[in-house]
Amino acid sequence: MALRPPSGPVGTDPMRTGIGVLDYEIAGEMASSLGRAGERVASTLAALARAGEGAARNPALRAAADAVYAYFIQRELCGLRRHDDAIREYAIPREVLVRLGAR
Repeated sequence: MALRPPSGPVGTDPMRTGIGVLDYEIAGEMASSLGRAGERVASTLAALARAGEGAARNPALRAAADAVYAYFIQRELCGLRRHDDAIREYAIPREVLVRLGAR
């Protein structure tokens, strides 16, 4: 027995099919997870700015680098390959980018 995808008349609204609805839900989840990752970047960068100099800065720097790394991965999973805009938008310091291997 062969399995065929559902078919309808030409011009059927793709959002009424199961595939269109699923794509819509997946896009919503991707946007939501990217937003949460961005919020984590903003909060860790704020904590880094408050840390000042000294021993308290190293854990804050590590947390910021981890958050930025995770954010960049999430962006790439969403199809956003260039990070220049995100670096500018969040004002990611060079010392965080160096920990990621960026120059």
